[in-house]
Order: sequence, then C-alpha cells, then structure tokens
Amino acid sequence: MLQKTKTFPTDRLDSRRDFLAKIGKGALLASLGVFGAGCEAVDQGLLGRGLMPIALLDAQEAGLPKSDMLVHSENPFNGEFAPHLLNDDVTPTARHFVRNNSGVPERAVKKDLRGWKLVVDGEVHKELALSIDDLKRFPQVTMEIVLECAGNGRSLFAPQVSGTPWQRGAVACSEWTGVRLRDVLQAAGVKPNAVYTGNYGEDVPTDGSEPFSRGIPIEKAMDEHTLIALKMNGEVLPAAHGFPARLIVPGWIGSAMQKWLNRIWVRNTVHDSEKMSGYAYRVPAYPIAPGDQPPVEDMRIATAWQVKSLITRPEPHLERSEGMPLKVRGHAWAGENQIEKVLVSTDFGIQWQETQLIPPSNRYAWYHWETELTFANRGYYEIWARASNDTGAAQPFTQPWNPKGYLGNVIHRVPISVVA
Repeated sequence: MLQKTKTFPTDRLDSRRDFLAKIGKGALLASLGVFGAGCEAVDQGLLGRGLMPIALLDAQEAGLPKSDMLVHSENPFNGEFAPHLLNDDVTPTARHFVRNNSGVPERAVKKDLRGWKLVVDGEVHKELALSIDDLKRFPQVTMEIVLECAGNGRSLFAPQVSGTPWQRGAVACSEWTGVRLRDVLQAAGVKPNAVYTGNYGEDVPTDGSEPFSRGIPIEKAMDEHTLIALKMNGEVLPAAHGFPARLIVPGWIGSAMQKWLNRIWVRNTVHDSEKMSGYAYRVPAYPIAPGDQPPVEDMRIATAWQVKSLITRPEPHLERSEGMPLKVRGHAWAGENQIEKVLVSTDFGIQWQETQLIPPSNRYAWYHWETELTFANRGYYEIWARASNDTGAAQPFTQPWNPKGYLGNVIHRVPISVVA
C-alpha cells in the first residue's frame, strides 16, 4: 500500500519527539511494515517512551528529511522536491532527491572509512582492493550530471502502477567529482571476454531480500563520462547520497548509479541480479495497451532516459495580471541524445512558441530554456513545455504505459490564472 506523501518544511527536526509529531504514529508504523515483536509492542516499548526504531534514527542522522521535501516513505527513505524548487542551474545538495532501496549504511552515517575498500574482481587480470586514498591517486574529474530515478513521473501513469508515487521531482543535476571508472578498470586489466559489470553497495535490506545490485554494459563502464564519484557539489559525498563512493552513469536511469559502492564484479555475461531480472527496471520491447502485462521474456533492461523537460518557473497556480509579461524557465535533457529545442504553449497545444535554449555546461548536464509570455485575456491557462531531441523524438502528450511506471516523459503542464 502506498503511503501518503508528506512535506517537511523545517531544516532539521529538533528531536525524536518532533520527528514523531511530524509524521504521526500511524504513518510511522505503516512505513516500517511488520515488526517481529508486533505493532503493539513497538507502540508501547518504543513510541510510548519517545524512542524511535534505529532505522529511522539512521535516516535522521543522515540529514533526512531535507527541508521542503515531499517524503514518500521513511524506511527505506524516498523523497523529492517540487519542480519550482529545482530552478538552480546546478542542483544544491539540499534540493537533490533521495532514492533508497534499503537503509542508509552505518558507515555512511558516521563517515567511517575504517576497513572500507572498493573491490574490483571477476574478468580482470589483476584483482584490486582500493582505499579512498588509492582512488584519489587517479586523475580526478568534475562534471555536472543529470541524475533521475527510473520511476520519476510514475504518479502520472494511468491506470496507476505500484511503486513509489514519484511526481516530477526525482531528478537533479548536481556537480560530481571523482575518478573515471574506465581508469580503474584499466588498472585492473579487463579481459577481452568482459561483457557487463555487476555493482554492489553496503546497504543491506532489512527484510532479508537480496542486496540491491545492478550493472552496466562494459562499453558504458568504459565511457569517459562514467565516474566513481567521491564528492557532490565540491563536498565529500553526504550519507544519503552514497558516502564514501558511488557510481555516476550519465544519461541512464538512477538505479544504475550504485550508492555506497564497495564492489565492481566484471562479468562475462549480462548481470543477473534480482533487480536486473523479471520486471524490475525493465520495460516492454514494444508498445502495449494501458493495463497490459507482457510476458517477462518481452521485457528489456531500462537504460538511457528519453527526451524530457521541466518547468521551474512559474510555480503552479500563480495569479498574474493580464497584459503583464511573465518569465518562464526550466530545464531539458535527453539521455544519450542532445536537446534540439523546447517549445511552450498557452492554448493547450494548438500553437507553440520556441524558447531560448541555453547549452549544457558539459555533455550529460541539463539544458536550460527560458522565454517570456504575455496573456491578453483573463482566465485559466496552462503553460505546456515540450522538448525535442536531435533524432526528432519529442515528449508525448499522454504518457505511454508500462507495468512498472518507468521512464515517464509526458509533457509538463503548469496551471496559472490571469486576473484583471
């Protein structure tokens, strides 16, 4: 069952009691699922004494929730930001969404590097066990990279699909600093039969399931833009974003960007973990009717994002006086492709106006676009944004459907009112 989304406006929750008051006991119990001791014991033994489960204490110690965040679940922690809060050219860490499949590891919360190594093994000539200092000896590079959850926009699918009901804010473009993954793989000596990597992190599921692990083709691993990131926006990786190291796989879905990274297994076959199989992070090989469930053999691994745009100005439900110019702004990105143009409409897609497109600071960063609109008459309007890429593909007017709600890229629509 999906949990009702909550917004947390404060910068920090002052105490455990404040945290409990913010989310409510019922929501807390629901978010934690079934306890071995039973909910009554949890209520009396923990909540009744002003205590919280360790899993939630870890989230709070990791700086979660962030101010003004729309929180979908507390354990594992998942939260996003409304589009109008994502107006910055480079997304501040305080406005970067958080997507977790399990709890934040204790090492990350405590910033404890003791015993940590990044193991590179499998189809390599020389197995490696690298410390942070070892990684820092490789050439360091810095890039702005769009990072987006595969399920961003899931709440816009009809009929509804299961999973975290992301709206549009599970996307960001922050600055990442680290070592090229290919430099590390070359140091290990990748064998000619290498096909895929299998990537692992230190987060451990609390329900006994297989640890979250996904992989990428060796060609993408050897791309010069694919990083083992050690810093985010110039600072050591925050706990919630993968301390001490994470993968950044530009243009691809966020689940490929393993957090709390501690192993890269070079394989001679496509990685076959639980989250690479069945319907997990997979989309149909062909268009399907809404509600259909194709056979699993017709599902394909989701990789690169499609063309997409976001309106960050104005905020929804703005009231504007007729005749007054209105500045409209946003971002656009296109996975492995380039943005060709972004158009806006104020008459429900009948006529379109081209915006000024500002190129990205580097490949795989998002483009910025802006324009000015004037409304001559009072009434209800919607600002629509539609991006096209260099292959001619454009955002759809209605969301194509798939069973897990992945790769949503329907046009963004922002309602406003023009008054006298």
